[in-house]
Amino acid sequence: MDKSTFEDRKLINGQMHASLRHDSAHKHVIGSADYIDDIPEPSDLLHGALGLSDRAHAEIVAMDLSEVQTYPGVVWVFTGKDIPGVNDISSNGSHDEPLLAETKVEFHGQPIFAVIAQTREIARRAARKAKIEYRDLPHWSDIDGAIDNGSPLVITPMTLKRGEPETEMANAPRRLTGRMRIGGQEHFYLESHIAMAIPGEDDEVAVWSSTQHPSEVQHIVGHVLHIPSNAVTVNVRRMGGGFGGKETQGNQFAALAAIAAKKLKRAIKFRPDRDEDMSATGKRHDFRVDYELGFDDEGRIHAVDATYSARCGFSSDLSGPVTDRALFHADSSYFYPHVHLTSQPLKTHTVSNTAFRGFGGPQGMLGAERFIEEIAYAVGKDPLDIRKLNFYGKPGSGRTTTPYHQEVEDNIIARVVEELEESADYRARRNAIVAFNRDNRYIRKGIALTPVKFGISFTMTAFNQAGALVHIYQDGSIHLNHGGTEMGQGLYTKVAQVLADSFQVDIDKVKITATTTGKVPNTSATAASSGSDLNGMAAFDAARQIKERLVAFAAEKWGVPADEVVFLPNRVRVGDLDIPFPDFIKQAYLARVQLSAAGFYKTPKIHWDRKAGRGTPFYYFAYGAACSEVSIDTLTGEYLVDRTDILHDVGRSLNPAIDIGQVEGAFVQGMGWLTTEELWWDDKGRLRTHAPSTYKIPLASDRPKIFNVRLAEWSENAEATIGRSKAVGEPPFMLAISVLEALSMAVASVANYRVCPQLDAPATPERVLMAVERMKRV
Repeated sequence: MDKSTFEDRKLINGQMHASLRHDSAHKHVIGSADYIDDIPEPSDLLHGALGLSDRAHAEIVAMDLSEVQTYPGVVWVFTGKDIPGVNDISSNGSHDEPLLAETKVEFHGQPIFAVIAQTREIARRAARKAKIEYRDLPHWSDIDGAIDNGSPLVITPMTLKRGEPETEMANAPRRLTGRMRIGGQEHFYLESHIAMAIPGEDDEVAVWSSTQHPSEVQHIVGHVLHIPSNAVTVNVRRMGGGFGGKETQGNQFAALAAIAAKKLKRAIKFRPDRDEDMSATGKRHDFRVDYELGFDDEGRIHAVDATYSARCGFSSDLSGPVTDRALFHADSSYFYPHVHLTSQPLKTHTVSNTAFRGFGGPQGMLGAERFIEEIAYAVGKDPLDIRKLNFYGKPGSGRTTTPYHQEVEDNIIARVVEELEESADYRARRNAIVAFNRDNRYIRKGIALTPVKFGISFTMTAFNQAGALVHIYQDGSIHLNHGGTEMGQGLYTKVAQVLADSFQVDIDKVKITATTTGKVPNTSATAASSGSDLNGMAAFDAARQIKERLVAFAAEKWGVPADEVVFLPNRVRVGDLDIPFPDFIKQAYLARVQLSAAGFYKTPKIHWDRKAGRGTPFYYFAYGAACSEVSIDTLTGEYLVDRTDILHDVGRSLNPAIDIGQVEGAFVQGMGWLTTEELWWDDKGRLRTHAPSTYKIPLASDRPKIFNVRLAEWSENAEATIGRSKAVGEPPFMLAISVLEALSMAVASVANYRVCPQLDAPATPERVLMAVERMKRV
């Protein structure tokens, strides 16, 4: 391609790698973006509410719902016995999660029955009139309680092993043991769970669901109604946030709405309020990491042995793959010569925990950073030096094999860290902070620079596939549909850019349409940071098919070689002719060229043997680094995040503006998980942090006072991803670990940095204060 043609291509308003606005940004700002609760309601719409248990673990002895049924405005009350199909909404075929509990409840807030009424308020008030008699059973709500009571595991655990960890641990020059507790997290999406079902003829039902996984909702609805998937159509235009919380947890609301819709032959909507949503839906898994480390006097790791115990809740849900991914990221960015890692997915009498941004990876990575911190204090060095000493090496170094036996071939973490270390002026600032702490009694500062290496792909190989449907209409306008869902992350915009770039048309010529199981079947959840990778490639494949037909048509019609048919901005050059794109498409239609294609993509190279604990579960790794500086008040434990500098790797960004927004948002959300967000259950198994009044997400004022975010513009994915880009959804979440590590340094200054503070997460002001008091006694 000559230079003039290349410059010509740059004029297009829709090419990949351009900072275009989110397609719904203006709608979000002015409030015109339609969510399910904004859809005009059918005239006969009824509303549903849940009847929830008030015991953590008990047998249901008797249930009197007569006052619920006779409450004015109530139309129908149903229990598990009224489900026409199977009373099960488990996402993994384990059959351990009933839609409505029938004989036993296993967590406080578990749905037992559903009320359908004229209004949502009536349904909610009526649900409280139930009289249920229980026989209480022993319960435990946390990891320690589960271990002490010999709790069963919700799924078979996984073990990763490489080398000779037992022998090398015994032979290591230095050894230490420790324990870290890592808290869970509520998703706190702005739009709570919601579903609306409208019955069709015969066995058909249409469902509007706020879900990241329309195909699973389709499957679950078919399951509970005992109808085939082809009778269920699930629609998702957008969600008001998801973060993993809408991967499986929306199943119950869609299923309940569909059951009532088919029974009553009327439209049904379920929308729990925030308290019910937080009580009845799963969260990020809490972890306890018990570890033993072998290392030398330089701080180089010799051996690691660690057990990752997780609070999974009453059923398995996604706890298997979540705890697996924690082990996959228990190395963070570090090479462990000899390693033994085990998961313990423990059953607790709490809501079943589920996917959350990072999917276990943050917990595994946080444990690894604690290992580094412990070693650094033990040998009296800057933790950053210990990090750099233990980084994975380059191919051929003998330091590239992960605990799951995948080779790290694309390692750029050393360059990312070194660039950030220099641009953030880390060394000079750390020296200044040490001097500041020496001269100040009550206010102490800390600084930390931490890395991120995050594997991209679903570890369930079958999920690494996607489809897309593309139509070009006679006027040259383009219709795009794919299996990915939009939860604010900009996926729709990125995939539309891929299509606009393929045909070289302005992006406003591409119509982005709601995700629906009626157009693209058997889709994977929009999760694992793979939405753009999978759906972008599927759309690209559909465009490729159509373009091949168009090129063949033009070459034959105008008698030119195929290589003389070139797509240019909003036109097609055929030999010496320049034809406007709409005119060209009209000509193709008249010549009966097929202008529609179903694209498909499956991720290559990946495979995984869980039983053996080895394989290549990830197509590539995304990298990043963050340097954070904090100040703490040693009298109260309160703190401020003074500054954060981030350098993050997204390969060749499909949309830098959107990606920077994802990095910023992920960091602040991760910061909330590690500092202010604390889940707490009382001795009766009741979640007491179930509303904004008791659960503290970060506010705009909590962001770093100085916040510098850059993308590694020199990076390009070595693998053949769409536009050589990399995933951005989950990896930057772990950048927030730098805040916890900086807080730890500030606390350690109280004891003159002699011992590791062992600051657990979340590092609330109370926990920081208690750590300070411990340091005073050292």
